[in-house]
Amino acid sequence: MVTVNENYLLLKSSYIFSEINRRVEDFQRKNPDADVIRMGIGDVTRPLPSAVVEAFHRAVDEMAHEETFMGYGPEQGYPFLREAIAENDYASRGVEVSPEEIFISDGAKCDTGNIQEIFGQDNVVAVTDPVYPVYVESNVMAGRAGPADETGRYSGLVYIPCTEENGFIPALPEEKVDLIYLCYPNNPTGTALTEKQLAEWVDYARDSGSIILFDAAYEAYIQEDGIPHSIYEVEGAREVAVEFRSFSKNAGFTGTRCAFTVVPEELEVPDSQGRMHSLKELWNRRQTTKFNGVSYPVQRAAEAVYTPEGQREIRESIDYYMENARIIRESLESAGLRYYGGVNAPYIWIKTPEGMDSWQFFDMLLNEAEVVGTPGSGFGPSGEGYFRLTAFNSLKNTVRAMERISELSF
Repeated sequence: MVTVNENYLLLKSSYIFSEINRRVEDFQRKNPDADVIRMGIGDVTRPLPSAVVEAFHRAVDEMAHEETFMGYGPEQGYPFLREAIAENDYASRGVEVSPEEIFISDGAKCDTGNIQEIFGQDNVVAVTDPVYPVYVESNVMAGRAGPADETGRYSGLVYIPCTEENGFIPALPEEKVDLIYLCYPNNPTGTALTEKQLAEWVDYARDSGSIILFDAAYEAYIQEDGIPHSIYEVEGAREVAVEFRSFSKNAGFTGTRCAFTVVPEELEVPDSQGRMHSLKELWNRRQTTKFNGVSYPVQRAAEAVYTPEGQREIRESIDYYMENARIIRESLESAGLRYYGGVNAPYIWIKTPEGMDSWQFFDMLLNEAEVVGTPGSGFGPSGEGYFRLTAFNSLKNTVRAMERISELSF
């Protein structure tokens, strides 16, 4: 008889953003005239840059003519986009990444969730806590995590707390781990690692034979010097790190879907007999089997991100969102709430008022201010007592939301 993959039954509760939507929909049914401002899910609000839209239109027009029609493309991505990425995102910063090491995909979320498939079941996985849920839940589904305890921690995972006490900087694991998920600038805390701090992780991975899965989806928001935009800015990282990037948060591709993953040639992994295998070749095999590639018009649109016009428009959007972040930070400070982040990332991590847990604070903001954020507990046990706001709404809505929050009594 057919049976279910019982690893799915180990997943705790529902995916956090599904639960947020459920609560908001319930509130709006009961309050149909409510003017809810969403500052929870990290979806952008500004439109695609005009340079991107124009390239998109041109590519769609090409699809209408026999002589320029494009069918199946290379699963790894078209060379024109991979070359543009290698030149503009890496070579321009003095970083060595070849087009052949770049794999175009439909989202960093997909790639960070799928990458675990090519590693053995007995690998020990380490995640920072709080953490982007996909890193945890994809490994739960794969059978690496084991059951969860009453705090929500899975027995098979190694959690690295990031708290006020350690400045949200993860400490190196005391035990041996194999796969390490790092996201910096960080979602959800909005904090960042310096080059020295990231180098400690690279050295750890080189010494222990671990691999770092480095999510750099928010690198375009870095404002301060000394914060690496790529893990490959750190010496030795090509031997131990896979990097994930996305066009979603810098260029507005959340609905258009385009991202990429870098797997260096040097990165090798042993099998159970100690024989070494190219991780790049294994990832290529996975992608060619399970993925048909991103559409030609979308890749042409992504290529336009690197034109002078595209870069100018993207910088305007990032500046727009970071102005929202400044408004949020200053409003929270005036309201007497402690917060972190919002300087090198579009996320602001709020310490909830004393005596109030994450979901209680969520319900308070929803019911009393009609503002939606994200409870920190949804990002892991160390997220309890915190709350995430994003800077991705409009300036008008950001100002209105912060005015409402400022009127509350904490």
